Amino acid sequence: MAFDPAEQRRIMGSFATGVTVVTTNSQPPTGLTANAVTSLSLDPPLVLVAVDKKASSHQAFQDTGCFAMNILSSEQQAISNRFATPGPKDFSDLDIRTAETGAPIIADSLGWVDCKLVEVLPGGDHDIFIGEIVAGELNSGDPLLYFAGKYRVVAPLEQ
Repeated sequence: MAFDPAEQRRIMGSFATGVTVVTTNSQPPTGLTANAVTSLSLDPPLVLVAVDKKASSHQAFQDTGCFAMNILSSEQQAISNRFATPGPKDFSDLDIRTAETGAPIIADSLGWVDCKLVEVLPGGDHDIFIGEIVAGELNSGDPLLYFAGKYRVVAPLEQ
């Protein structure tokens, strides 16, 4: 018997994650909000992002062979919402730059890695895009988090 997808979503929703916007340099540029991301390897430096096969940007990630993973700060919820909606993505009011691959980098994100695509693996209704980091930067600030279907921010534990 298959496990209930709604129950999986409910259970896994209790796993707090950071929020990223993953972009690529298609024409026009595109991207999506993703929290199914992780650091995979230090040698070589690899990260992965799981992309729904039905996502409008899925094909662009394959075609361009690169992506930038922008880690959002607690002040960037609106950017997360913008890239979470279907359809064309509006980059016009964002401070965008590029590094090695040409994928759009959100300049004021908490951090970013620029990646060349090295492998795509099947993962059910998603594909797993593995990228080798070719450039990156860490900025200061607090992360935007997602937990139990809502955005959250880091709060210090009482000592």
